[in-house]
Amino acid sequence: MAVYEGARPGAITLPPVRRSPRTATPPMRRVGAESPALPRRRRATARSRGRSPAMGLVLAAIVVAFAAAFFSLSQDIRVSATGYQADRLTTEGRRLDEQAQDLRNQLNRLGKAPAIKALAVDSGLWPLPEPVVVPAR
Repeated sequence: MAVYEGARPGAITLPPVRRSPRTATPPMRRVGAESPALPRRRRATARSRGRSPAMGLVLAAIVVAFAAAFFSLSQDIRVSATGYQADRLTTEGRRLDEQAQDLRNQLNRLGKAPAIKALAVDSGLWPLPEPVVVPAR
């Protein structure tokens, strides 16, 4: 019968003690002699506290991704606003073209003599009577 090696309970052992080269074992001293001060330990680094240096890279990547997304969103909004403004200006241009065509039609209609006479009468003007001719002596 085949048994998976990892399925067996392993012996529980403590990790090996690492000693730095600066902390050598002191020589034997006499009893009653002052004990020397222990060397200072180094401060715990980010690695010894459980954080890996990759965590900073992951956080930086997240910040960069959010900044890029925000920039992209602001550009999309700007393009949309420009599109709406272009549509509004196109509509206004068509309206002005129609208004110009209406004014041209009115000028053509009102430029003829009967229309001018009708406008003058409507404004309160009357046609002049026949001219009086005075004979010369």
